[in-house]
Amino acid sequence: MSLTRHEPVKPRLQRSELAVPGSQPAMFPKALASEADYVFLDLEDAVAPADKEQARKNVIAALLEFDWRARGKTVCVRLNGIDTHYMYRDVVDVVEQAGHRLDVLLVPKVGVPADVYLVDALLTQIETARGIPTPIGIEILIETALGLANVESIAQASRRLEAMHFGVADLAASLRARTVSIGGPNPDYPGDQWHAALSRVVTACRAFGLRAIDGPYGDFKDPEGYRAAARRAAALGYEGKWAIHPSQIALANDVFTPPAGEVERARRILHALDEAARQGRGAAQLDGRMIDAASARMAQNIVEIAAAIAARASPSPPLAATRV
Repeated sequence: MSLTRHEPVKPRLQRSELAVPGSQPAMFPKALASEADYVFLDLEDAVAPADKEQARKNVIAALLEFDWRARGKTVCVRLNGIDTHYMYRDVVDVVEQAGHRLDVLLVPKVGVPADVYLVDALLTQIETARGIPTPIGIEILIETALGLANVESIAQASRRLEAMHFGVADLAASLRARTVSIGGPNPDYPGDQWHAALSRVVTACRAFGLRAIDGPYGDFKDPEGYRAAARRAAALGYEGKWAIHPSQIALANDVFTPPAGEVERARRILHALDEAARQGRGAAQLDGRMIDAASARMAQNIVEIAAAIAARASPSPPLAATRV
C-alpha cells in the first residue's frame, strides 16, 4: 500500500437519503418519523423560484422545532447553486439561525474545488461568529460535465468534505445525453449508460476517504427498477441512494443492508484470521477458500456497516417537537 493514505471521513449511516422539498413543511414530520437514515431538506430543484425565501424560513423552523438527531437521522440542507443569488442567504440564514441543529450542507452542481472552498469559508466564519461547537460537514453533487472532469481534485477541496453524490439527471442534461429517464436504463445504449461515471465518482471518493452516494431514480412506481439501480451502485461501492418518494426508503435500506449470512461470514473470516495470526500465519482457509489480509479488510467493512445499522435500529424516543 502507498505511503500516501487519506483517512476515511467521519462515518455516517446513509443507506437511504430522503429528499424533502423545503416548500412542503407538512412533509417534515413524516420525514422525521420515516425509516430514512438521512434527510435532506431541499432549497434547490424541488422549490419553485417564487417559493425560495419561504422555503428557507420553513427549513430553519424545521431544524429548530424537530430533534432529528434524537430520531437517529443525519439532517442536511441542500443549498441553491453558487451561481444563483439565493445561495449566500441559504448559508447565512440557515447556519446563523439553526447551524447548531444541522449536520451537513449539500452543495449542488459543484464544478471546481473553489466551489467547495467558498462554502467552507462561509461556514468557518459563521461557526466562529456564532460559537457553533460542532463543525458542519459538506457534501456535494457531481452532476455536470465540469464536475465529473474535475472529480479527483474536488474530492480534495476541503477537510469538511464528507461525501459525493452522483446526480444522474443534471449530468445527463449537462452531457446532452439523449435520455429523459432519471436513473433508469436506456434501451438505446448497449449496457449501463452511467457505469463509467459512477465508477469514476466512487473511485475518487475511496481514494480520498469520502463516502459515495447514488442519486435519484425518477420512476417511484417502479420498485424493481429502483432496486436494480441500487444493487448496481452497491456493487460498485456506494453506501446508499436517494429516495425521492417514501416508498423508496425501504428498498434502499434493504439493498444497502448486508444480509445476515454475509455478516456472519465476515465475522468468521475475521475470527479465522485472528486464529491464524496467533499461530504466526498471515493467511488461512475457510470453507475451502483461502483468506488473507485483503479478506479481512473487506470483512471489516461489512461488520462495521452491520454495527452501524444495529445502532440505528435501537429504540427511538417518541416523535416530539423540541423548540430552542
